[in-house]
Formats: sequence, structure tokens, C-alpha cells
Amino acid sequence: MTSPLIPRAQVAAYGGLPSPAPHSEAELATLLGLLTAPGVRIATVVVGHSRDAASRSSAAAFVEAWREIGRQPVLAVVDWPESAASWLRAADRFTAEEPDAWVVAAAPLGWAQMIRRLRHSTDWGPARTYGFAALGDSRVPALAGAATLQGMRGATADGGTWAIDRGWVTQQLPARRPPVHPHGTL
Repeated sequence: MTSPLIPRAQVAAYGGLPSPAPHSEAELATLLGLLTAPGVRIATVVVGHSRDAASRSSAAAFVEAWREIGRQPVLAVVDWPESAASWLRAADRFTAEEPDAWVVAAAPLGWAQMIRRLRHSTDWGPARTYGFAALGDSRVPALAGAATLQGMRGATADGGTWAIDRGWVTQQLPARRPPVHPHGTL
């Protein structure tokens, strides 16, 4: 059995991956919208995050917003380090509750490592996984493996969305709202 860890040379080839930025209100609102859109049947979620301050804050904000919109309590909140020997313990905790969806706020490299462990050792499904903006980076599927993230989607900082399809990250701009004119329609 081969290790699911990303080889150091492959990580080095992508240079320094950025740390997650604090989430925006538009990003959080879009993420909630993806999970609660008409026809989407998501009742239970597990939230995962890396241990940096921005990811912790984003995960906590999601948990609070989920509760505020009257959804069932989050089944679990799981964290993981940016580097580890295997990520097996975190992967097992992340998938133990069998939620309808997973929500992730994480640094790209740690998430890429976690994904490889999830795919190698659990029944986790990327199509049931939603992420904050930092994970909509094309280097994440490149590091994790093109098919490893098929169907994962999330929100961009400006309120748009991103999705992973066949190893490509595509982004959709936020919906444009018509301008409001103070004296009626022009």
C-alpha cells in the first residue's frame, strides 16, 4: 500500500501556497446559500478547518450562521494541522458522523493532504463538500489529484462561487443586482 501523503518534491514545485484570508460576509452568505438552495436536501453538516486563525474564525462563523438560520446543530467540528504524519485520525473524525455535507475552511496545502487521506481511507465524497474561498485555488486539485476533488464547490470572497470539475477550478461571478435609484427607475 502506498502512502497518500503528497511527496515533498511535488509540494515544493508549487511554491508557497497562500494562507487563508479572513472570510467575508459575502463569502459566508454564498456558502450558506449553496447549502440551503431550493431542492438541496442538506440537514446535517460536519465542519472541518485547519488550525490557522482565519480558518478557525471562518469555521466558527459558519457554525453560528448555520444555527442562526435554524438548521440542525453541526454534528462535529474537526481540525487538523498544516503538516502531519498521516492525517488518519483527523480523517476518521471528519467522516465518523456521516453528514449530508461537509463544510471546510482550511489552508490549501493542509486540505490537499487531508483530501488524499480521506480518499485513501474513508468513504468521504467531494461532491458533498463545500469550501471557503481559499480552497478554490487550482493548485489544490493539482496537489490532491485531479479526480480526487470532483464535484467539490464553494464560495469566493466576493460572493461568487467556484467548483472543481475534472481537475479544473472554475469560478462564477456573484449575481449582479440592479442598481437602486433614489428617485425611481431611470
